[in-house]
Amino acid sequence: MNKSKWRKKMKQLLLSIDASDRRRMSESVSSYLYQTREWKDSQTIGITISRKFELDTTYIIKKAWEEGKKVGVPKCYSHDKKMEFREILSFHELENVYMDLFEPREEQTPFIFHDQLDLLVVPGLVFDKEGFRIGYGGGYYDRYLQNYKGAKISLAYTGQTTVTLPHEEYDIPVDKIITENGRFK
Repeated sequence: MNKSKWRKKMKQLLLSIDASDRRRMSESVSSYLYQTREWKDSQTIGITISRKFELDTTYIIKKAWEEGKKVGVPKCYSHDKKMEFREILSFHELENVYMDLFEPREEQTPFIFHDQLDLLVVPGLVFDKEGFRIGYGGGYYDRYLQNYKGAKISLAYTGQTTVTLPHEEYDIPVDKIITENGRFK
């Protein structure tokens, strides 16, 4: 399958998961994340705000705040396909920008440099055993990862994993993939 077919298949899968299963699996994935060395050692994490059909990241963000960690959320600039992370202290510092995506309000949130993020939770639709992923197709994370040197973990439901995926030479794999069943990679 090519990347666009994988995207279509995974979006259908995510949309088919009912709310109670999504909540249960999201909580399970989160609990495995909290046990990793990368989570325990991090002071500042980068993570997206999940949409209703995705693995719920609000649990992770709240836990990070409880533990005194800084939370950076991506802000994308479509005119030059760049992405940066900005620190949020509250969900009230977010705005719905398009396609039900929530991003930090620039005027309320400080910029976080690449080297300030200890852990980056890298989103995607499907992941393979080597740590490669297929995302939503914008390429924002592919470009960001080129200059990022910290820990890279992806979170997924087991149904979003496969043995191997098509990938390009510029694709950068993540270090670990965690599912509701534990570590996948």
